[in-house]
Amino acid sequence: MAGIRNRFARVRYADCPTVDADILIDAPIERVWQLVTDIELPSRFSSEFAGATWLDDGPREGARFVGRNRHPAIGEWETTSIVKRFDPPHAFEWCVTDLDEPSAVWRFELEEEDGRVRLRQHAQMGPAPSGLSIAINAMPDKEERIVARRLEEFEANMRATLDGIKRLAEGSVS
Repeated sequence: MAGIRNRFARVRYADCPTVDADILIDAPIERVWQLVTDIELPSRFSSEFAGATWLDDGPREGARFVGRNRHPAIGEWETTSIVKRFDPPHAFEWCVTDLDEPSAVWRFELEEEDGRVRLRQHAQMGPAPSGLSIAINAMPDKEERIVARRLEEFEANMRATLDGIKRLAEGSVS
């Protein structure tokens, strides 16, 4: 019997791998925008993201925030992120650790579609080293598997976050 093929197989960290998820929301774009720019909100839905605090007045381009995370294999950690793109009500993007050489890039994009909102979330690993680099350096022969597993975790949390934002925006949860 053939095994399940992982769509993230053969991906290396140096390739700056990405993952995307999207959802269609039946709510005004302004309401969805209000939710995606609340940096604390994803902590309600993600199993890894534990919250964030603005260091500067935000949200706005150039503003910084500290994000808190936890993972069973890594423990707890904090990162500082900088808002790279703030285009109300269409795009909210931030870089982790550095604008020019981030360890990750995260983005929400909103697009009106037939009276609803298509909300997309995007994540990119690298190019700068991250916590994942420790595992890759310790087991270089397993890099592709390590990266694929991490992208799967990103995607699962992104889908949970998008679903939670949809429920909030549509008023089915408070």
